[in-house]
Amino acid sequence: MAFAIKAEVRDPRAKAFVFTAQKTMYGGKHIAGGDTVFLFASENEGGRGLIARGVVTAAERSRRSAASSGKRRA
Repeated sequence: MAFAIKAEVRDPRAKAFVFTAQKTMYGGKHIAGGDTVFLFASENEGGRGLIARGVVTAAERSRRSAASSGKRRA
């Protein structure tokens, strides 16, 4: 499958990118090794839009805290 990632990219010419705790869009919770990814350098962070296409080498679902998921504890 193909996925899009929009992130702050400090070096758009890097040979590899690593993102931790990255928010996903459009079904990105199912991203896995071997999937195609299109990398967009966030224009809100000074980026220039689409900068790369690549292949996911590893993906791991991260835990979300109650505060970050918008849920409140009673």
